[in-house]
Amino acid sequence: MASRSNPVYCAVDTVDLAQAARLIRSVAGGVRPAVGGIKLGLEFFLAHGAPGVRYAFPAPVRATGVGFFLDLKLHDIPNTVAGGIRAVVELEPTFVTLHTVGGTAMMKAAAETAAAEAKRLGVARPKLLGVTVLTSLDRSDLEATGVSSDPSAQAVRLAMLARDSGLDGVVCSPHEIAALRETCGKEFVLMVPGIRPAGSASGDQKRVMTPRQAVALGANHLVIGRPITEAADPDSAAQAIARELEVL
Repeated sequence: MASRSNPVYCAVDTVDLAQAARLIRSVAGGVRPAVGGIKLGLEFFLAHGAPGVRYAFPAPVRATGVGFFLDLKLHDIPNTVAGGIRAVVELEPTFVTLHTVGGTAMMKAAAETAAAEAKRLGVARPKLLGVTVLTSLDRSDLEATGVSSDPSAQAVRLAMLARDSGLDGVVCSPHEIAALRETCGKEFVLMVPGIRPAGSASGDQKRVMTPRQAVALGANHLVIGRPITEAADPDSAAQAIARELEVL
């Protein structure tokens, strides 16, 4: 029986270009990669831009079939966000993020631009994911910004707005998976950070869950950083998670 696809996206959160390249080769460069994808975020992209992406995550590694999650969390007026999306489509990311609190017009502009630019370049359209409630925030943090809803209710509200605005899915806390799957349907992509293998430290994430728990609830993809990248042997750490999920 064929194994299920690996849902783990390894978060390579560093400005050290050589270190990023080593990490990516370690977990994604083999014949059978230990992860399903690589996440490069704002920290890396601001430091190195598109040339850094091409260097750290080169075509031979991409050819193994691992996904590419460009986590930029764009948030600005519609025209500016559309321009940002247009600028990164040529990197062929599997996923790109933007903040749902930017509103319907911003999200629709991003979705339309992603489709048009991908067609113009003859590449796959990147899937757009809306950021709902950051996993570092709890109810008291939301209340301090004037939001009276608890994190789960706010995440559901923003996810529905993202779905109705043409986005493919959202980034959400593990504790919103079940509610979002029920509300937004089975085709809606749920990219889930705040994942910690059993026994790992939570760090600055306040709402965490193990990989098996998150997948069982309906997560499509899991973002895992420090438990892999700070391990003495990142590839072995990633392989252990993959075995736990029965995808390796």
